[in-house]
Amino acid sequence: MKIAVASEGKKVTQHFGHCENFMIYDCEGGRIIRSKSIANPGHKPGFLPNYLNDLGINVIISGGMGGGAMDIFNDKKIKVITGASGDAEAAAEKFLQGKLKSTGTVCHEHQHSDECGH
Repeated sequence: MKIAVASEGKKVTQHFGHCENFMIYDCEGGRIIRSKSIANPGHKPGFLPNYLNDLGINVIISGGMGGGAMDIFNDKKIKVITGASGDAEAAAEKFLQGKLKSTGTVCHEHQHSDECGH
């Protein structure tokens, strides 16, 4: 399983598309076995969900996310978790333990990305 966490450094970002990077966690047996950071290649409608799908991502974790991105992830059978915060690796570990549930936080105003999830 591969988990991507939309991040600012090693912290969960509040808006998926405007994140600085994605922390990618390769998981086996309910544990993280490898991690790496990849830079956000750019925010264009519909691009990032397809990009992450091409990387083999199974789960995306973020503070908030636009409805269009959520729809594409759902179409690709990638599990979306929104409402997360704090350390990216801790969020991935909570997900693996079944302790991280999505709040369904949807960003409606891209120009107000700092307000997503509030």
